[in-house]
Amino acid sequence: MAEIISGKNAVLEALKGGLPINKVWVAENIDEHFAGAILRLARERGIPVRRLPKARLTQLAGPDHRGVAAEAASVEYAALADILAAAELAQQPPLILLLDGVEDPHNLGAIIRSAHCLGAHGVVIAKHRSAQLNQTVLRTSAGAAALLPVARVANLNQALQQLKDAGCWTVAVDMGGDDLWSGDLGGPLALVLGGEGSGISPLLKSNCDFCLSIPMSRGEIGSLNVSNAAAIVLAAAARQLRG
Repeated sequence: MAEIISGKNAVLEALKGGLPINKVWVAENIDEHFAGAILRLARERGIPVRRLPKARLTQLAGPDHRGVAAEAASVEYAALADILAAAELAQQPPLILLLDGVEDPHNLGAIIRSAHCLGAHGVVIAKHRSAQLNQTVLRTSAGAAALLPVARVANLNQALQQLKDAGCWTVAVDMGGDDLWSGDLGGPLALVLGGEGSGISPLLKSNCDFCLSIPMSRGEIGSLNVSNAAAIVLAAAARQLRG
């Protein structure tokens, strides 16, 4: 289902980030200078732009549009098999993130952005107790959520077993594990990270092959935001995978 992006800045960021946009709407009373960057980017991407009466734009986008809105195409979920196939097509060992209980869409978007930039082949989330793909995730990911396969599964433990069956080492990233910097991340990997509050569920953690922790130089805070932790672990894995 398509979603509406409302407001000049939100539409501009969506266009800059490469989000899939069906059409852009601009109020008839908005001048070219105000909407110039949006109109230029829309033309460059071949996105149709329609001028509408302000009242009609309010009907479509709500009262906070400030003269500009857009209809964003929905992003389809991938299957777990699609992620494994992407790694095979790239002739690379799989590097996959499995997220347990990441409910903040900003964190999910940031993780997907890091995963795409650092060479992961996909992200796996749960159907329940997880943020889902929406425009907040798309914007926060700077468009990466439209480029990187994201699979949504009913049972993370079953997905973990499928990844094991496909030859992946499954690694919980959590407190109390071995030192990340000494860990072997050089093969096919499924990295498991937990959400902002409860972390990785005990059953899922126990089903992983081993656990790694990011060493902390200061202990007053105790842990990193999950999106920061994901970026660090992905960078460590990418470094080993690329030799």
